[in-house]
Amino acid sequence: MGLMPNASPTPPRQEPELPLHTPSTASLALAAAIAMIAWLAFAAQTDITIARVVHRGFTVFDGIARMSSYLTNVTVLLTALCFTCVATRAHFPIARFFRRPTVITAIVVYIVFVGIAYNALLRYLWTPSGYRALVNESLHTIVPALAALYWFLFVPRFHLSLRRCALWLVYPLSYLCITLWRGRLSDFYPYPFINVTELGYERVLINAAMLVVAFLVLMSVFLAINHRREDLSVTDPETESGDSSSGRID
Repeated sequence: MGLMPNASPTPPRQEPELPLHTPSTASLALAAAIAMIAWLAFAAQTDITIARVVHRGFTVFDGIARMSSYLTNVTVLLTALCFTCVATRAHFPIARFFRRPTVITAIVVYIVFVGIAYNALLRYLWTPSGYRALVNESLHTIVPALAALYWFLFVPRFHLSLRRCALWLVYPLSYLCITLWRGRLSDFYPYPFINVTELGYERVLINAAMLVVAFLVLMSVFLAINHRREDLSVTDPETESGDSSSGRID
């Protein structure tokens, strides 16, 4: 009788068949398409921005700095990296990190938020045409929509602690703080609703608080959908074990 606890150990975690170990053609194809579109759109936007900045008499480095000031560009780059890791099924540590269900979900929430914010708040500010319109739609509509589709179809249910959930706020809050700091130094603010020069800090902080609330609502929607999914017992441990198949998305 004394051996009973050892004779009945906790059953091992049940891994879903797809997409963790036997990825479907559809999951890999969609991940590859997202990565390709994101990379091409990011490269095109980089070319457009740097060319415009250099034409105004500034340097290439100034153009890169201007690129990095927009949440869209940074988030699309993050999305491209994430889905490249998913599509290639790479095994090195950073790739395994990007293939965790919780990490993919966080990045999808970020890029979907970018798409919603642009289409709700910024689309009316300008109307690009031709090549620029294609790049603009790729950045703000196509990539967010495809990333959300991938999440709905292929990312399994996961278990998320409150602390890890709070970590999802680090990225948007860090961007906001850095952007306000850079704006104070350069007097350039990438978006009108955080333009301290025009609105003042009080109005900007109110706008920022409203955006954070909107982000929290969007995050809650994704987590609620995740909670209602069938439990496939996919966890996201603090640190992955040496088992290369543990807690990753292929």
